[in-house]
Amino acid sequence: MSVAKVIEVSATSKISFEDAINQGITRACDTVSNVRGAWIKEQKVSIEDGRISAYRVNMQVTFVLGGDK
Repeated sequence: MSVAKVIEVSATSKISFEDAINQGITRACDTVSNVRGAWIKEQKVSIEDGRISAYRVNMQVTFVLGGDK
């Protein structure tokens, strides 16, 4: 039997939503083991002087808890 846990991660990029997602997933994988998936909950942009200055994503990342019980 597997047991999973979900954490919420926010990530920001000056390049794109895809880059923000990749940064968030990479950081999550560096922090926890057994990452299995992510759900992108929200996408937002910051605007300065009429132009997009940052792309932000909020996502839920799922990972399987280790250990045999």
